[in-house]
Amino acid sequence: MKNKALYKPAQHRLLIIAAVVAALCAPTVYADCGKNKTLFSCPTIKGKKIEVCDSEKTIDYSFGKAQKKPEIVIKIPREKVSTFQWAGIGRYESYTIDIPNGNVNYNVFWSVDRLSEDHPVEAGVNVLTDQNLLTTVNCSGEDIVNNIQGVNLKAAE
Repeated sequence: MKNKALYKPAQHRLLIIAAVVAALCAPTVYADCGKNKTLFSCPTIKGKKIEVCDSEKTIDYSFGKAQKKPEIVIKIPREKVSTFQWAGIGRYESYTIDIPNGNVNYNVFWSVDRLSEDHPVEAGVNVLTDQNLLTTVNCSGEDIVNNIQGVNLKAAE
């Protein structure tokens, strides 16, 4: 004769409560490249996050509050995305990625003044509509991830 497990409602409720608590306490990361390569990432002055990921077939751009669902998520075929790469000449070493989305272009940038004693970095995103600057969102200057240098994308026009 097989032993039948006794149904214990109190234990069942505890398991459900434990599962719900674990799910609510688990960290939720929405704007994260995960297994894909992070090309660019930074916190902004106003507490948001700019992130560009290389997903092989697409370049993915996201913008929004850190640890929250992003306000903007764009996945563009990589052949439509372009880059500017510093040619090794001049005072400012700079790199950009242009991510088009209809008539809006997200120009993610990173630049450093090589001749300044402090070498301040300027980074962020310029948002252009029909080639007119709509706004610039600057990075806070801390925790900037810049892997734009040498990225395999077509050259910006």
